[in-house]
Amino acid sequence: MKKITSILSLFIIITSCGVKQTRNLVTSGDYDAAIKNAVEGLQGNKNAKGKQDYVYLLEEAFAKAKQRDLDHIGMWVKDSNPQNLEKIYNTYVQLNYRQESVKPLLPLKMLKENRDAVFAFEDYSGPIVTNKEALSKYLYDNSKALLMTKDKITIRRAYDDLMYLESLNPGYKDVDKLIEQAQLKGTDYVLVSTKNETNMIIPERLQNDLLDFSTYGLNDKWTVYQSNKLKGMDYDYGLVVNFRQITISPEQVKEKQFEKEKQIKDGVKNLLDSHGNVVKDSLGKPIKVDNMKTIKISIYEFSQVKSSQITAKVDYIDFKSNQLLQTFPVTSEFLFNYIYATYKGDKRACEQDYYANFDKKTVPFPSNEQMVYDTGEDLKAKLKDIIVKNKFRK
Repeated sequence: MKKITSILSLFIIITSCGVKQTRNLVTSGDYDAAIKNAVEGLQGNKNAKGKQDYVYLLEEAFAKAKQRDLDHIGMWVKDSNPQNLEKIYNTYVQLNYRQESVKPLLPLKMLKENRDAVFAFEDYSGPIVTNKEALSKYLYDNSKALLMTKDKITIRRAYDDLMYLESLNPGYKDVDKLIEQAQLKGTDYVLVSTKNETNMIIPERLQNDLLDFSTYGLNDKWTVYQSNKLKGMDYDYGLVVNFRQITISPEQVKEKQFEKEKQIKDGVKNLLDSHGNVVKDSLGKPIKVDNMKTIKISIYEFSQVKSSQITAKVDYIDFKSNQLLQTFPVTSEFLFNYIYATYKGDKRACEQDYYANFDKKTVPFPSNEQMVYDTGEDLKAKLKDIIVKNKFRK
């Protein structure tokens, strides 16, 4: 019995909090949130005495929300501004949606007044259809007008309106073709190229790799990067990778010698006491312990080292105004470091992951061209990072 009482008390507290919140929403003018709360609160036994507050609040919020929406619609209609068509249409849709959320609960009893709660429902299907058609026509006509401009931001706004129109009224006239047109006209086309300002020959495959923007994954909804200039293409921007300096170090072989030692187990031996006598267990048997010994190794390590560095800058150019927009310096490095080794002694004295160096022999150094190409891999990653963080249009 005590458990049931506790559950009832908890239910009353929860309901009371929900009613208070709903009343505050009504008072603050957030009628739709109040309606949502009340509808949820009336799920289950809607005619229970404990839920009567929800019924009163729902009736009040519904009436006030409806009147407010109709007042707004009346004001927008008088204003005769076609930009209000979307608000008018959405408000009629909201009026209808609000009714549909309440209908499943009807009838709702007001026990003290011995009557049903009153909800003045209307048929909004006509206004919804009429305003949907008016809004569709406005979006269509306005988007076609925007597409006649040369401003790409304006054209992108037309694209957004056309996409909305397609979702609002699928298959409306030739909207699908206009969307394609807006996508084409609103896209920025960027011509990517390289420029060699060094006194060295840049490997052709490095230039090809840098200009292969299909591997960068940078093309987005409104930006296309191209390295092969297309005839007749009106490019908006240029991205130029200027090679300023290439430095390649001499080939070096560095040597060093070091020693390691380690204690390892080498069988077992008798445990001796401080006097050199064999220690025995309770049965008289000698106690055995690990026999440890120290092993050593002398390692002769050789490192083949060669490094390269590319210094460059990335220029953003506006082809329409023929102006330099931004410049980003970039430096990339690559280190060839090949290690092999020989040893004397017991190799168990060093770490096992070092053993592989004992199986290696000297190798040819990479050519200068290969070094520059390998440096370019890092340059390519940095170039991508620059482009991702610095769009041509903000």
